[in-house]
Amino acid sequence: MHILVTNDDGITSPGLLALARAVQNLGKVSILAPDRNWSASGHVRTLDRPLRVKKVHLSDAFTAYASDGAPSDCVALATAGFFEEKIDLVVSGINNSANLGHDVTYSGTVTAAMEAAIWGIPALAFSLDTPENGTLLDYSAASFYARIITTTALANHLSPPIFLNVNLPGLPVDQIKGIQITRMGLRVYHDQLDRREDPRGKPYYWTIGSLPTGIHERGTDVGAIADGYVSVTPLQLDLTAHHVLPELKTWRWDFPLEATSAITVDREPSPEVSQPEPG
Repeated sequence: MHILVTNDDGITSPGLLALARAVQNLGKVSILAPDRNWSASGHVRTLDRPLRVKKVHLSDAFTAYASDGAPSDCVALATAGFFEEKIDLVVSGINNSANLGHDVTYSGTVTAAMEAAIWGIPALAFSLDTPENGTLLDYSAASFYARIITTTALANHLSPPIFLNVNLPGLPVDQIKGIQITRMGLRVYHDQLDRREDPRGKPYYWTIGSLPTGIHERGTDVGAIADGYVSVTPLQLDLTAHHVLPELKTWRWDFPLEATSAITVDREPSPEVSQPEPG
C-alpha cells in the first residue's frame, strides 16, 4: 500500500505532518504538497508553465517533496509518475479549518481528493474545525480519527468515483461523540466588498467578512460538527442534477430561428471598456 499525503495549507503545515503520522503504519507514505498556502484555491491544474519540485526534510521520520503547483497538481504529479511506485491511496489534509457544505467547491484539500478520484485512486480529505477564539490547533484527536476512518475505508474497499470528505470537531478526543455519515449541508457566507485606493489613486478590492456559518440541520456535515461528531460525507465526481433531467426533456429545444426573434431578454447596456494606460 503506497499512500500519498498532500494538503492545501502548504508543506510546513502541522496538519500535514499529523496526517502522515496517522497513516504511516498503514503502508508506505510519500508526501508531496504545495510549497505555499493554496487555501480556497478550488480545483486548479497548472498547464501554462512547468512545475518545480524540491526535497524538504519535515522530521526524523519523513522526507517530503514541495511543489510550486496547486494541491491538484501535486496529486497529478504523484500519480503520473513522480514516484516510481504507483499510488494506491491519497489522503489530503489535515486542513486547519472545516470544509463544510459548499466549501468543497473552494477547498484545495477536497479537490486534491477529487483529483485522485479522477485518476481512479481512492481518496479522503480531512479538515479540522477551527476554534472561534483562534487558539493553537491540537491535531491529536483529528489524527486519531483520521487513522480510524482511513483504516475503515480501506477495509471496505472505498473506490472511485466516490471519495470521502471528513470534518473533525475541534475538541479533545474524549469529548467527540462519535462518527456520523452525513450529506452536504448549507454553508452561509458573510462576504463584503472593501474598496480601497493605492498611492497612485487606482482602485483595488478586498472581499472580506466574518467566518462562514451554517444551517444546523440534522444529518448534514454542518449539523454533525455543531453537535460534536466527526462528519464523513461521501462525494462523487458526477455533478449532474439527475432529478431535473426528465423535466428538461419536456422543454422544446427545436425553436425555428424566426421564433427566437420574439424572445426578448432584458439586459443592461454594456459599459464601454477603456484601454489600459501604457506602462
